Amino acid sequence: MTVLRSALDTGGADYQENRAATLAQLADLDAEHAKAIAGGGPKYTERHHKRGKLLPRERIELLLDPDSPFLELSPLAAWGTDFPVGASLVTGIGVIEGVECVITANDPSVRGGASNPWTLRKAFRAAEIAAENRMPSINLVESGGADLPSQKEIFIPGGRTFRDLTRASAAGLPTIALVFGNSTAGGAYIPGMSDHVVMVKERAKVFLAGPPLVKMATGEEADDESLGGAEMHARTSGLADYMAADELDALRVGRDIVSRLNWHKAGPAPYPEVLPPRYDEEELAGIVPTDLKVPFDPREVIARIVDDSDFDEFKPLYGSSLVTGWARLHGYPVGILANARGVLFSQEAQKATQFIQLANQANTPLIFLQNTTGYMVGKEFEQGGIIKHGAMMINAVSNSTVPHLTVVMGASYGAGNYGMCGRAFGPRFLFTWPGAKSAVMGPAQLAGVISIVARQAAEARGEVYDEVADGQMRAYVENQIESESLAAFMSGRLYDDGVIDPRDTRTVLGLALSAVHSAPVKGATGYGVFRT
Repeated sequence: MTVLRSALDTGGADYQENRAATLAQLADLDAEHAKAIAGGGPKYTERHHKRGKLLPRERIELLLDPDSPFLELSPLAAWGTDFPVGASLVTGIGVIEGVECVITANDPSVRGGASNPWTLRKAFRAAEIAAENRMPSINLVESGGADLPSQKEIFIPGGRTFRDLTRASAAGLPTIALVFGNSTAGGAYIPGMSDHVVMVKERAKVFLAGPPLVKMATGEEADDESLGGAEMHARTSGLADYMAADELDALRVGRDIVSRLNWHKAGPAPYPEVLPPRYDEEELAGIVPTDLKVPFDPREVIARIVDDSDFDEFKPLYGSSLVTGWARLHGYPVGILANARGVLFSQEAQKATQFIQLANQANTPLIFLQNTTGYMVGKEFEQGGIIKHGAMMINAVSNSTVPHLTVVMGASYGAGNYGMCGRAFGPRFLFTWPGAKSAVMGPAQLAGVISIVARQAAEARGEVYDEVADGQMRAYVENQIESESLAAFMSGRLYDDGVIDPRDTRTVLGLALSAVHSAPVKGATGYGVFRT
């Protein structure tokens, strides 16, 4: 039997402490998510409603199939910056007329829906997900264009928005724009470059330059409606394919468009029989220790996310710091790589390389469960070839073509982040647990390295090293690195696709697996040079 047996003591003090810490972290994150949901605040959301308009999440809810899930992505974008949490844009994956689509929606209650640098990054990530996973995309448009004080960070990279739209169309990926309000300046090209365009009568305003700018540039007098109203674009310019009577009608038309796309998934379907895990997903809240230097058994996590807790472990007696094996998740076959004791040695790297190759031979997606401090260092390990073995693993990860899904459960330090398919290695989706931390190394180690280098430099100059200043420097650096390694900080910079409740991991991975199977699932046939 390959069904995992759990040894988790849910009544123990350690479990209770871990659970309490996780729930506290989730409460803090809920407060930050609430800021994104609140948009511009009560004053502006009330003003928006008084105008007879819906908020972005209300529009999305009505667009989706009844009772279907919505996997919101990057909800903490811009956290820790000068811009509002959420970056005035909602993105995610939802089901419309039975078709999984990538959805983006401007939040006009936040500075009129104007785009800031983080809005762009969030929109780019959504477009990337649509392209990689072969999914239609729908833009719910209402934006005043660029946040002008930030134009130096928006204008040049912003052109990628139009490139992504036109490339999606060329690749046969449908793009749909539902225009509810302003879509001005560069924003006018979003409907202009979409395959299907719906505009709301007497609400949509699509023009390259509004009446004031036209007056300044040409001296011409024009009103909003004649310059860029829905009726004009439906009757005269031809930019609008459909003119909707109101917002609800626009959402209805949008659903009708999707229903007629004749869209089908290109990847294999899941197995029809799906058995839930034998252990309670609720218990995932207490597995990761509060001190990330304390190891935990990732099999306890695997037992609570895979179908029937059935996990066929690969090479269990070799390279035991990395757990590898086969399972199904919501009916989809997967290969799993999970860190057991944090450090990756040569055996673990070689084991991972072989396992990744096998997954590619079998066209099986890979799930990386990260809790790593990196590859082992020291004279013995350098002489033993840790660099070339780690390079083999990274080569395999880099050139693997089956979909990768990554979850950062705990630590994600150094090159371990790379070998376990961190953001730079293009996982289709990457999610983080609330207590996870990511950095080049731990705060204490990083501060210590700086201290050693500074001390050696002082000795080389023949100077007496200032121990008081050293202590102050170390404390400052440790605090800085600690704050910059937190899950919310990393998520704010879009180094993941969202910080998730550990108890939702199976559901989130199931939704992500369904999305990646919209595209063909095909393994690699070649790799770079493996240095043996």
